[in-house]
Amino acid sequence: MTHPALTSDSTAVITGGAAGIGLAVARRFAAMGLSVAIGDREAGRLSAAEAELIDSGAAGVLTFELDVSDMAQVHAFRDAVDARFGGTDILMNNAGVQAGTSITGPREAWESVLGVNLWGVINGVQAFVPGMIERGRPGLVINTGSKQGITTPPGNPAYNVSKAGVKALTEALAHELRNTDGARLSAHLLIPGFVFTELTRNGRTDKPASAWTPDQTAEFLFERLEAGDFYILCPDNDVPRALDGKRMAWAMGDIIENRPALSRWHPDWTDRFESFVAVG
Repeated sequence: MTHPALTSDSTAVITGGAAGIGLAVARRFAAMGLSVAIGDREAGRLSAAEAELIDSGAAGVLTFELDVSDMAQVHAFRDAVDARFGGTDILMNNAGVQAGTSITGPREAWESVLGVNLWGVINGVQAFVPGMIERGRPGLVINTGSKQGITTPPGNPAYNVSKAGVKALTEALAHELRNTDGARLSAHLLIPGFVFTELTRNGRTDKPASAWTPDQTAEFLFERLEAGDFYILCPDNDVPRALDGKRMAWAMGDIIENRPALSRWHPDWTDRFESFVAVG
């Protein structure tokens, strides 16, 4: 059944909504006749995104230049949404950055990644959710995580830490919402696969065959929302869900079996991991 918040009199708020997955989801909300508010720190993209959403059929569109790592700006965004549309029914904390980091690398890179990817989600939840509960209407919170926040591969620790935090936060949010009197909101963790966006472009102009488009990811998101999933684990054109499951099970097995950290990439365990994946 369709989520009860997905009605034409609802208002959807999306951070990082001027491009990529955020814009693809915003277009779907607009096509349903919802009012849509998008925040993005790339100010140059906002006017083009606004035109797209109007053309897609949105009941109303609000754009806001926004750095989600700044709580004052998130509060100002919320206030602008309240003033324009009367409140928020759907919140998608989607803004993200992916600067390369190392454990002892520049602190500024860590602060940038954690500020947007983790604190941005915390800020969005704390600024919007209390009012969404008080509103008393069916509501929906979607936080964009990452498979890297679950399997934590080597190579970009700040990103992994940020997305692992989003996973833990969203799980806690779902638990609190279902135990809060009067809360008619559900929370969901979007876990994209390889999606061809500005974050993953890396100078390429053509989409790699292994990647999904943002529109494919948005379509899968809505399918799984209708099914009632909390963990919305997206495949792509290279990695099916079964392989994702094996990788995640192996990562948890490191703890249960007391293997070396990140044993999947440890030379003494590589063959055993490959055998594990091959079974079944």
